Amino acid sequence: MDIDLLSLAILLMLGFIASFLNAIVGGGGLISLPALMAVGLPPSTAIATNKLANTISNGTSMLTFLRAGKVDVKKNKKIIPFIFIGSFIGAYTVHLVSPAILKPLMLVMLVLVTTYTVFKKDWGQQPEERTLSTAKKIAFIGAFAAIGFYDGFFGPGTGSFFIFILLMLGNDFLQAAGNAKAFNFTSNLAALSMFLLLGEVNFLYGLPMGFVMIFGAILGSKFALKRGTKMMRIIFIIMTCTLIIKNAWDYISIH
Repeated sequence: MDIDLLSLAILLMLGFIASFLNAIVGGGGLISLPALMAVGLPPSTAIATNKLANTISNGTSMLTFLRAGKVDVKKNKKIIPFIFIGSFIGAYTVHLVSPAILKPLMLVMLVLVTTYTVFKKDWGQQPEERTLSTAKKIAFIGAFAAIGFYDGFFGPGTGSFFIFILLMLGNDFLQAAGNAKAFNFTSNLAALSMFLLLGEVNFLYGLPMGFVMIFGAILGSKFALKRGTKMMRIIFIIMTCTLIIKNAWDYISIH
């Protein structure tokens, strides 16, 4: 495939913006995935190429949060295998079923996530230690695996879903953002592995986009760490509302 320099320039600009926002509260796929589809890539190739760029971006964000002490490696290593497996299966499923079937469910989940965050004003401002029963632990692991599957299958909003579940587990917004980056990097890497096996990744667009996204991820992560939990909550609500509006519009337009 020949590379279009104008299309690449647009992708680099939008990739930077996407990675900046994604490093703060997730939702960068709202920008990067449609951008890749807009330059003419088929849906499965666009999703695969987006995974390449986002693996680079989320890996950068994760390292920034890790250095700031906002990633709980000890707890995360118990959850990461389930996310990896879920995403690996999700990426394979793209070849069997259209990702569009998940849009209605994603919209419902985003509305619930946003509504809960808006009305629970003190949520995620301070970390809380919570003791979970075995049943709850299994339920949360299942939720993380399901989000991993969703990320491999489609993707936009994954970071926001990870943050929401982590807030439920007692993380504050900064901890949730840091841990979510570790989870998102895992799900991106798993999906990318599958897409590489299937030969779906477009490196001509994906690698330059991923390189630029490194800088957006660094700036976004530093912004989040500097501004703290209150600003994170506001941006989280804005981003999830934007995801709802954008995907609702897409869904209505198709139908």
